[in-house]
Amino acid sequence: MSAKPDMSLPFAGHAHPLRAISFGDPAVSIDRRADGTIYLRPKIALGDYPARLTDRLHHWAGKEPNRVFMAERDANGGWRKITYAQLLTAARRIASGLLARGLSAERPVVILSGNSVDHALMAFGALYGGIPLCPMSPAYSLVSKDYSKLSFLMKLLTPGLVFADDAGKFADAIRVNVPGETEIVVSHGEVPGRDVTMLSALLASLEYPGLDAAHDAIGPDTIAKFLLTSGSTGNPKAVINTQRMICANQVMLRETMAFLKDEPPVIVDWLPWNHTFGGNHNIGLTLYNGGSMYLDAGKPMPGGIEETVRNLREISPTVYFNVPKGYESLLPYLRDDRALRAKFFHRLHAMFFSGAAMSPYIWNSIDELAVQETGFRVPMLTGLGATETAPYFMAVRPATSRSGHVGLPVSGNEAKLVPDNGKLEVRAKGPNVTPGYWRQPDLTAKAFDEEGFYKFGDALKPADPDDLNAGFDFDGRIAEDFKLASGTWVSVGPLRARFIAACAPLVRDVVIAGINRDELSALVVLDLDGCRLINPALLPDDLAAAVSDPLVRGAFRERFVKFLAMSTGSSTRITRAVLLDTPMSIDRGEVTDKGSINQRAVLEHRSRVIDEIYAPTPATEIITLN
Repeated sequence: MSAKPDMSLPFAGHAHPLRAISFGDPAVSIDRRADGTIYLRPKIALGDYPARLTDRLHHWAGKEPNRVFMAERDANGGWRKITYAQLLTAARRIASGLLARGLSAERPVVILSGNSVDHALMAFGALYGGIPLCPMSPAYSLVSKDYSKLSFLMKLLTPGLVFADDAGKFADAIRVNVPGETEIVVSHGEVPGRDVTMLSALLASLEYPGLDAAHDAIGPDTIAKFLLTSGSTGNPKAVINTQRMICANQVMLRETMAFLKDEPPVIVDWLPWNHTFGGNHNIGLTLYNGGSMYLDAGKPMPGGIEETVRNLREISPTVYFNVPKGYESLLPYLRDDRALRAKFFHRLHAMFFSGAAMSPYIWNSIDELAVQETGFRVPMLTGLGATETAPYFMAVRPATSRSGHVGLPVSGNEAKLVPDNGKLEVRAKGPNVTPGYWRQPDLTAKAFDEEGFYKFGDALKPADPDDLNAGFDFDGRIAEDFKLASGTWVSVGPLRARFIAACAPLVRDVVIAGINRDELSALVVLDLDGCRLINPALLPDDLAAAVSDPLVRGAFRERFVKFLAMSTGSSTRITRAVLLDTPMSIDRGEVTDKGSINQRAVLEHRSRVIDEIYAPTPATEIITLN
């Protein structure tokens, strides 16, 4: 959950006041060591947190039994709703069925499907019974061509039960990868050649005799779930998420984003539950604070954003979570539809983004629309976190939030900043930090230092070197940085962000090449939505046509020239670029299921392209500047 850097000037919209919201004080004490290491410790201690997340389900089912916890669109376009009381009943019945099957951490529940009410019922049933669950990216089943990651994970996790809401969609992946003795539960449909259990049958389970005792036995160290992270290389890692991690993190969220106490949150959300942002942060935030989550089947892309708009025309969120691309896709609808704009900002306390840099244009435009509608800017929040930190670790202040700024560690966390080749590598310790990776002790050992701090692999730099309480800015991934042939270090993270900003809206991401070379080059991933702004005749999914389109190439070259003119030395001077005409491969690890580019994997698998870029006489498709 990291915000990547952006070197933009302050927004013009800052002249308008921010909406006043309740917010915690992230002030820290600072401990500097002689070797340059810095320890940051929040001055306010973390409050008490429950032993298990489902204690909050009991709380709200008793206090507000008829309040909607979750809703999703049904086949007729209405809302299928589940209340807190209904969730508790369903969780107890499913937990009874799972406990009767003898499931455990050694034989957990694996969920193949995306976000849905049925997914939530299975998840809370497992949580209630103290049985770990692992929500997997649907892309491992539906996008992957060779099922390599899914096959690896089935062997790593040895599930006792696999759930898929739509059996037909996942039938091929199940037949190839799920062992014959493993039970399959589905909401509807069938898997040819395999017996399946219907979710309705699991919901009809008789109460397990030891259900209450099993629930009471769940403690802070009980594994709640395994969340998968691909890391920089190789197969996914199963990050152990304990009850302590999740519950402590929710108190951190509630005390920092204190406006969550002012009224129960209402969110309209599409962020996938197989990631920590959607699956821990947002579901947990909803449950912990007695809120309501409306599932958004939309996505920030043509053909998907329309569903998001439809939902936001009906539901006014109190807090809105998205990635920068989501805000970019939503912006023209907010601008052109006054009724939608009024509904969106009606009771919005704050917005939150993560995963990439927010461009100055998008942020400023949203500020302007908020001012038009309310007279105030609505705070846009971000921070730094990871799957291994459950995920909340650092947070910005509303008044100083900007793209690339990640703020300070929140209560309960301790940050350690370690000098590394002129940068400060950030590390974390707290009750929200994972004990390690499931059945991968070697990777666990590498992830922690001698003092037990989790090593993010990210670098930070002070926003104000003379006042560390002003917070920190993201300064790239340590592992992505490299040296030119001259020995000059290249700080890849900030350079990527500047390149993407300079080439907006045409570039979605860029891979910087040049290790042991004389100069830098760029492997460019186009943003097809942005390209269609240049040439509306382009089809939404025709990457090859966009790469070869003269209008797109001309517009890119114009921006590339301006970027080069702003370069200050060899470590920022990119002189050659290629627009990639083949999509990133999830099977080769070039892209994660959430769309993040793995720089190292791209450089490894596209070495031939890099050789062509640096050829003495580059091919015509290589864009070169003097």
